[in-house]
Amino acid sequence: MDDVIERAVMRVIESMQENLGEQLTIDDMARTAMFSKFHFSRVFQRVTGLSPGRFLSAVRLREAKRLLATTTLSITNISHQVGYSSVGTFSSRFTHSVGLPPSKYRQHMSVNAQALAAGREPPPASTTTLTGTVTSPHADRPVFTGLFPDQILEGRPASYTVISRPGPYVLENVPEGRWHLIAQSVAPGREDAIHHPPLGDDALCIARSGPIVIGSDGGRQHADLRLKPMSSLDPPILLALRDLLSQGPDQP
Repeated sequence: MDDVIERAVMRVIESMQENLGEQLTIDDMARTAMFSKFHFSRVFQRVTGLSPGRFLSAVRLREAKRLLATTTLSITNISHQVGYSSVGTFSSRFTHSVGLPPSKYRQHMSVNAQALAAGREPPPASTTTLTGTVTSPHADRPVFTGLFPDQILEGRPASYTVISRPGPYVLENVPEGRWHLIAQSVAPGREDAIHHPPLGDDALCIARSGPIVIGSDGGRQHADLRLKPMSSLDPPILLALRDLLSQGPDQP
């Protein structure tokens, strides 16, 4: 990837992190990157996997998670600090992305298997089993692996599993659709690193593959993943997986 483009995208991400309460526009971000608006939007999506607006929303919600977990600020105050003028809009987007309303996140800070399965439609008659192997530089960490509509770990996965260490995984009852396969692990005792931008260490590791297209014919598919340390160019982790990752295997 061109270093000039990557540095330009990093400038924009740093600007997002420093100005979360401001109403940043695509024009503002393009000026920071020193690209035209249209060129900027294309290269930002190519580098990060998300549009600039979607990435900004994820950065805001990551900061909201941190403030809920580490301060006693009111939800209204937090919503304003991370750039939302409407508390209702903030709460709705937080709940969709993180898996818990802000007040419950403050109490529990993690979803469980029942919450991930709640409201899920019964599997269709024809589904696919997706198998593969997760490799990692760390052999002793539980790994979450799931299928999501986009290249960001947020919302309810179409199918997921937590394995006790890198190795084979199986995702069952995968519905028809176009999915992104995402795996994540966290160093023991570093679960709170999810609240912060990656530091370039290996506290947070992630892998992505896709899109994987699942047709109506069912059967089995295969996809391998290799975990790597997260960088600031990776979309923030929003789904609240802290307890699942610290406790090890858990099935939907």
